[in-house]
Amino acid sequence: MQNTGTKMLESALEIITKTAKDMRLSESKTERLLLPDAIHELHFSVKMDDGKDRLFTAFRIQHNNALGPYKGGIRFHPNVNRDEVRALATLMTIKCAVAGLPYGGGKGGVIIDPKSVSESELERISKAYARAISSFIGPEIDVPAPDVNTNPKIIGWMTDEYIKMSSRTRFGISNKMLKPLQGKQVQHDSVLRATFTGKPLDMGGTLGRTEATGRGGVMILKALLNKIKSQAPNPKKQTNSNNQITNKKSLDLGASNLEFLQPSTIAVQGFGNVGYYFAKIATENGFQVKAVSDSKGGILYAGQESLDAVEVLKCKKEKGSLAGCYCSGGVCDIKKGRVISNEELLELPVDILVPAALENVINGQNMSKIKAKIIVEMANGPVTEEAYEYLTKKGVIIVPDVLANSGGVAVSYLEWYQNMKGQTWTEDKVNKRLQVMMTKAFDAIWDKSVKKKKPLKQAAFEVAIERMLSAHK
Repeated sequence: MQNTGTKMLESALEIITKTAKDMRLSESKTERLLLPDAIHELHFSVKMDDGKDRLFTAFRIQHNNALGPYKGGIRFHPNVNRDEVRALATLMTIKCAVAGLPYGGGKGGVIIDPKSVSESELERISKAYARAISSFIGPEIDVPAPDVNTNPKIIGWMTDEYIKMSSRTRFGISNKMLKPLQGKQVQHDSVLRATFTGKPLDMGGTLGRTEATGRGGVMILKALLNKIKSQAPNPKKQTNSNNQITNKKSLDLGASNLEFLQPSTIAVQGFGNVGYYFAKIATENGFQVKAVSDSKGGILYAGQESLDAVEVLKCKKEKGSLAGCYCSGGVCDIKKGRVISNEELLELPVDILVPAALENVINGQNMSKIKAKIIVEMANGPVTEEAYEYLTKKGVIIVPDVLANSGGVAVSYLEWYQNMKGQTWTEDKVNKRLQVMMTKAFDAIWDKSVKKKKPLKQAAFEVAIERMLSAHK
């Protein structure tokens, strides 16, 4: 049976190949976009708590650095494999280009279930991985970050280990990187810390990074709805009490006609960092989050208001599951909802569906049951190509992952930038910069989508490839 990593890789390569064909690129240019610059498969031993050495297999794949240093997370998971890491590295190249960042794409992973080891073992494994990749990472070369099952603490361990291995003469900072920093005193240790992002605050991490992916997704969603509103004919006259357009308006997104102006109900699959902050910030911006779920299942709120993400998370931590956590307005009422499965959540009649957990959850088996008018891909590759083609033709607007969840890497860039300049910004300044970056990124994709009459995903990949080719020149 084909694993999800292989499916994800095939999907990533397929959309790049299709985009390159539409752009009439040569075979050699297309192949250059598909093949990674380097694939590092690593093996290292770690002494476990029982005194025995255990061998681990890990990866760091560097896809393309036309726009700048490789950038991408490190995941710890028992199902990590070469195809998955290569697919994610490829998508990171596209994502960084879509976001307008001076980065290429990379990704890393260690085959391990972090829940099966002690914290001291996890620290030794993290540091061993940092040593294994230390010769081909750096603030100008490759800048790793957290991903699945890694966090600021783990990245802090890696940063510590990396700095210990680096002397003051090991990394020279090139003229290219110093050019925007002229006139400022760059502290060498700060620059070395810039090798990793997603660090703890006391190690050079940035305020706003924890919420960045979810916040960026909401910013992109609002930008989309603003564009829809701006193209709707006489919206004040043609909306009913539920803010729904009574006349249809084609937006030339490769989708059929839309029947709404400001969809407001949301279902979020995945209540980890990304899903939680998306739900929280969406609610703060006036949306109604009606359902959320985690790996154990989900809840559907029956009240008129939105779920209170903060209270739901607090309830989940106290009870150990989401079941019964029907919280709104600071009050949790077990009578105001019901338990649902992750599969049911995807098929709810909401305006906006936010898959923020795993890849390939919307596929050939359930695509005909999807009722949402907009899908915001906060997870990596949550919609298969088959489902994407079907839903797009059906009229669903799909905001692609390379755009929707790029807020995290955008703020990672801002962390790197602060480290390189020896600065520390306020959270408000970070969020304002993020708003500018997300809006600019969306506008470029939207303009391409409307001009070429293509769905947002194809438009995003075309914009990314154009930027990469321009950099190569």
